[in-house]
Amino acid sequence: MTDPTRQGTDAASVTDIPAPSGGTTIGRASAFLASGTLVSRVLGFISLIVLASAIGVNSAAGDTFALANQLPNNIYSLIAGGLLSAVIVPQIVKAGLHSDGGAAFINKVITIGLVVFFVVTIIATACAPLLVALYGSGFNAEEVALATALAYWCLPQILFYALYSLIGETLNARGVFGPFTWAPVLNNIVAISGLVVFISLYGAQENHQVAADWTAQQVALLAGSATLGIAVQAFALFFFLGRAGLRYRPDFRWRGVGLASTGRAASWVFAMFLVTQISGVIEARVASSATGDASVNAMKIGWTMFMLPHSIVTVSIVTAYFTRMSSHVRDGRLGDLREDLSSALRSILLIMVFSAVGLAVLSFPFSSVFGNDYGETSSIAQVYLAYLTGLVPFTIFFVLLRVFYALDRTRAAFVIQVVQTAYFVAGALLVGEFVPKQWVAVGLALVLSSAVALQALLSAIYLRTVLGPLDTWRVLRQVLWFLAAALVAGAVGAGVLAGLGGIGAGGFPVENRFSGILSMIVAGAVMAVVYAVLLWVTRNPELRAFGDPLLRKLRRAR
Repeated sequence: MTDPTRQGTDAASVTDIPAPSGGTTIGRASAFLASGTLVSRVLGFISLIVLASAIGVNSAAGDTFALANQLPNNIYSLIAGGLLSAVIVPQIVKAGLHSDGGAAFINKVITIGLVVFFVVTIIATACAPLLVALYGSGFNAEEVALATALAYWCLPQILFYALYSLIGETLNARGVFGPFTWAPVLNNIVAISGLVVFISLYGAQENHQVAADWTAQQVALLAGSATLGIAVQAFALFFFLGRAGLRYRPDFRWRGVGLASTGRAASWVFAMFLVTQISGVIEARVASSATGDASVNAMKIGWTMFMLPHSIVTVSIVTAYFTRMSSHVRDGRLGDLREDLSSALRSILLIMVFSAVGLAVLSFPFSSVFGNDYGETSSIAQVYLAYLTGLVPFTIFFVLLRVFYALDRTRAAFVIQVVQTAYFVAGALLVGEFVPKQWVAVGLALVLSSAVALQALLSAIYLRTVLGPLDTWRVLRQVLWFLAAALVAGAVGAGVLAGLGGIGAGGFPVENRFSGILSMIVAGAVMAVVYAVLLWVTRNPELRAFGDPLLRKLRRAR
């Protein structure tokens, strides 16, 4: 087995690295996380397809529901978006040294979280009209009324998001990774069922274009089923606490178990997410002014598409690494932390560089899955392409941010977030002022991508001052290697799409949802084979690290 902690070694296979739980490996844990995420994302895309069929994409109904259903995410992110993963996981790892294995600490943290978020949910729901006015300034009176009605049903999701994260991150910190990624499958099943019932009762999207025509029953079914899905997702995790050696009992005695240090670490993370909400408000206000063209809903769909490889690959691998990184910091093994950072980046970017190029080639067929006509397909694809320019920087920043959290350097992360937010807000305001309405969403996506690139660069510079050399040239060399192979594969994929009829109006790859999916499968498979072959024959160490264990197993199976 390759020693992943030794500096200067060849690429270590992520499949060989012991996970924090001790009984499995990071590779196996990541694979299990990725499988749950993949199933969830597939169902999530099905839900988006059915939603687009039900209420449209570039429509008042689509934009108002997108905004209303995003509000609980925004409020939750403001209060605890990355807070739970950033603070709870490292603190639970430290609490594991307590005589009770951290059980008392965990019970108190969950109890505090539930009390706080119950109060926040009540206040936020009561403030639904104010929140809609804040985020949806571009809506007319009928659209504001519809968005507000939907928001009353959606905002209770805040409590269920918090419960899901509290229990899920507790399970992750204890080495039980699967339930956190598989529970959203239940959410998507409930959401799809609600949308199917909605269409069967009220018809498809052409019947719901006028905001003033919506009834209370339609609002309750659409938004209520979305909230029910989040609730099911959250409560399902309680059944897995026993596997982590825990039994939750409400505990309101909140003194004496180290919550003060948790609060200090949390304060800067809270401030950081408070700053990010400034970006969210400006983005929503500028985007809502473009309703009728690519706007709030097109950006939501494009962002969901953008997050597919990130959720399946980056989050799955980093979630398994993060607990171990926190353990390295706790034990003062910063050399091991640096090696884990390098290994995680190289393993993840092997896939993410190809994803950025390959998905750019497939952007129009992918978007045709959600668009009801070529105009909607084109508007989604353009936003998606703008987002994809930031996929690799976003991946790098996500990994680096977990190192900030493991090191408890949340104040530095906050300062960098302030710089990023100032850059984005300035860019977004310029887009709203000078960019034509039909290109507003694309402009916002490009500004966000460049802002994240700046944030990743500043984060890397800071961490180098804390940890010393970060194996930068080794990582950069691999990225350029991946990119060269991905560009060749992308050119081949573009040729395949051209052979199928092209991506212009009337072309087979964008003709309908079925042809779009089929074209993606064919062109995507060809690109993946070309990419893998090129890296294999050039003896890329990262691909070899993944491929050699599989080949050994196949030989033994014979």
